[in-house]
Amino acid sequence: MNESILKNISVTDIEGYRIGQDEYADAATGCTVILPINGAVTGVDIRGGGPASRESALLNPLAANDCVNAVLLSGGSAFGLNASAGVVQYLEERNIGFPTDSGVVPIVTASCLFDLELKNAHVRPDAKLGYQVCLNAEKGNYRDGSYGAGCGATCGKIFGSAHMMKSGIGSAAFSCGELKVGAVVAVNCSGDVFDWKTGQRLAGCLNYDSDTFMNAEEGLYRMQNNTDLFHTNTTIGAIITNAAFNKTQLTKIAGMAHDGMARSINPVHTEYDGDSLYAMTNGNVKADLNVVGTLSAKAVSEAISNAVRNTAPAYDLKSYQSLH
Repeated sequence: MNESILKNISVTDIEGYRIGQDEYADAATGCTVILPINGAVTGVDIRGGGPASRESALLNPLAANDCVNAVLLSGGSAFGLNASAGVVQYLEERNIGFPTDSGVVPIVTASCLFDLELKNAHVRPDAKLGYQVCLNAEKGNYRDGSYGAGCGATCGKIFGSAHMMKSGIGSAAFSCGELKVGAVVAVNCSGDVFDWKTGQRLAGCLNYDSDTFMNAEEGLYRMQNNTDLFHTNTTIGAIITNAAFNKTQLTKIAGMAHDGMARSINPVHTEYDGDSLYAMTNGNVKADLNVVGTLSAKAVSEAISNAVRNTAPAYDLKSYQSLH
């Protein structure tokens, strides 16, 4: 077989974006921001039935907006949307946003995951933290693991918190000639997480007495009349690329990227999740939509694996690293 045309790169190798994150570690929550330097055309695809989000309507292909100034991924459930105010303040101070006669209006879209059950449910990402992650983006402090939006992320919740494991945030990116496509994903799911290439279960519902896995899918079938036990989920992320697409095309790419989530998490996309993926571009590289959509799904799957593999045990929860 010929050598693959794809090359593994870091998500931070994709020019035109700054990524920053910070957390309130004692409270097991945080947020991650993606700042496109010159704004980005952005689409979104929301597959979960319970999203906590901001400005999603502007990303509808029928809406006039064609420039997003920031995408924020946050913990704190719907409370975490307050962190967006800090991102807006940061951008306004730098005169970044939609121009009006009364000044700029920063366009900040956001999605939040539920992490309130781990430590202090009354401490959530706020405007102060949202502002700080933007400052951190100037230095480029992104890393995979239990950081930013992944600080309080967990997986394997179908059987309740007694069986969940620690997960986090992960990234992956690929180049194909001039084309670059990457993903950043915070993994906070009710189901089990699998290596998309081998089918190996990496993390999920764990029997802590024996370090053996339970089966989340089978658990779902057995709980068909009591499914409100696992409403504390949501996997959120963003695709970033340098390819030239409009908002309608990016919405399709975001939808194709969800295939990567479905390959790696089971069960996924239930009405109790808020699973959401953004697709962003501020580049001008000519590329085929089918190629970028397929590559986005690959990046999402790999980012999910990296999120789990790079997360250490924390908050009295075991992680992939505990078992390996």
